[in-house]
Amino acid sequence: MDKKRLHKRTIELSSFDLGHEKVLVEGTLVDRRFVPIYDVGEEVREEGVVHHMKIRLVVKGIPPEILDVEAEMEAYPHPECPKTLDTLEQIKGMKLRGGFSEKVRTIMGGTKGCVHLTHLLIAMAQEIFAGSMTNRLRKPRPRPKELSEIEGLEYLVNSCRVWRKDGPLFTRLKETVGPD
Repeated sequence: MDKKRLHKRTIELSSFDLGHEKVLVEGTLVDRRFVPIYDVGEEVREEGVVHHMKIRLVVKGIPPEILDVEAEMEAYPHPECPKTLDTLEQIKGMKLRGGFSEKVRTIMGGTKGCVHLTHLLIAMAQEIFAGSMTNRLRKPRPRPKELSEIEGLEYLVNSCRVWRKDGPLFTRLKETVGPD
């Protein structure tokens, strides 16, 4: 198939140990256009990076709580875009629980903020959880006697097909630990 790339979005997510059970979660979104386009006024917008933005969160605990946030826009199409960075201040103190994405959309979605920052922050939710759990599980722990002792289990159960309550992973876990 003959094809020519038009646009590419890259999202990169990483987490880092900060010590004292804190984790730094970094997210970067880059949109690159590979062909020139014409705007409404017939002005040519050349190919290149259209959006390049970063969000950094310091989180702690299970469920992870956002202790601090900073963000920057390195590339953006309109001079007004960076003014939307202030919406991120409102997520300080939020915990990663059910409804996180909807709460983010309420705080900074639509006309309140930037669709790209909102998309990046929602995508970061999985990394917040994965980084926090990875940091927490780096040291051996005593085998739990009951399922209720497994911190963060409520975020896994019914999160996907293999972690459904009657699925293979939860069944194996119950066999290993024993039911509550």
